[in-house]
Amino acid sequence: MEQNNKVLESTALIRFPDCDPFNHLNNSRYIDYFINAREDQIWKNYDLNIYAYGKQHGKSWVVGSNQIAYLKPAMLMEQVVIQSTLLKLTDTDLHVEMTMWNKDKTQLKAILWSVFVHFNLMTQKRDNHSNELMEYFEPLVNPLDPVVDFEQRVQQVRSYNAK
Repeated sequence: MEQNNKVLESTALIRFPDCDPFNHLNNSRYIDYFINAREDQIWKNYDLNIYAYGKQHGKSWVVGSNQIAYLKPAMLMEQVVIQSTLLKLTDTDLHVEMTMWNKDKTQLKAILWSVFVHFNLMTQKRDNHSNELMEYFEPLVNPLDPVVDFEQRVQQVRSYNAK
């Protein structure tokens, strides 16, 4: 598994079935675009297919919680850039930040914090990451400095965009 990049990036095209009558990406669909992008990014960049991992090990990750801020609408047939990074690693959780930008990365459209819980598919319960997973993920952690809460982070990222 290759581990050379802490901030992963991909593009997506906003599709008609995902939009509201105003041609804006429907709020609930932002999360789908983010999660799909993250799955594709970790498979492409880290050679980690979470579905194959789940089948082989009987464990995977489920979304434990989300915090999202909708800042600018993503429009029908707009190409967007989605970035993701691992902010924090615990024995059972991965804390991931995802951002959606316009294609030039000059306009922040949304920011999402997700906590992915390591989950035993057989027992249907939270499970600790193995030592191998901890060692694999540790170099990928991209912590915030300084540590801020979600609302502060939204303002921080918006201010980077204003510069």
